[in-house]
Amino acid sequence: MRRILLALLSLVAFSLAGCGYNTFQSQDEQVKSSWSEVLNQYQRRADLVPNLVNTVKGYANQERDVFLQVTEARARVGAIQATPELVENPDAFAKFQAAQGQLTASLSRLLVVAENYPQLKSDANFRDLQAQLEGTENRITVARNRYIKAVQEYNTTVRSFPSNLTAKAFGYKEKANFSVVNEAELAKPPRVDFGTTPASSQPSTPGATN
Repeated sequence: MRRILLALLSLVAFSLAGCGYNTFQSQDEQVKSSWSEVLNQYQRRADLVPNLVNTVKGYANQERDVFLQVTEARARVGAIQATPELVENPDAFAKFQAAQGQLTASLSRLLVVAENYPQLKSDANFRDLQAQLEGTENRITVARNRYIKAVQEYNTTVRSFPSNLTAKAFGYKEKANFSVVNEAELAKPPRVDFGTTPASSQPSTPGATN
């Protein structure tokens, strides 16, 4: 009886392997791992925002609209519950991507403002934050690329025959992915460089430091 049971278990294991079950397990774990890294890097960026805003304020306190945009964008990002299950919900994932995009845009405007304040660009704390932000943007790009690749492979397995039969049997569904209008742009993180002031930019009189 025991031998028969072992034989049946072996047959089941062989059948699951043949229909792609093990592949789903492996790819699902890869998606989860990649998504976790995306969240870690986005959180790292969000953590830099308060210090960055406060440092710029010390030299450009009159740029209140820009500061407000950055602060509100960060708040919208923080209001989203970025759980592992978020990738299973296309609508929630789209809101997450939109919120991160708004934060990226508002940070870009803040950095453009900073170009007009030479004393700010020479501030040691600001330059340290600049380096951290640049490194974080690079890591975000790498993490997003890995996630996109992992989800593409997983979703292809979900749709392909005969693994699609296994997907239906065990409830594996396609996962949400980042939408990229121009994939070439994804490989280029936002430029964060305050080494020189553009020729067309006329420096404004810096505000008083705090």
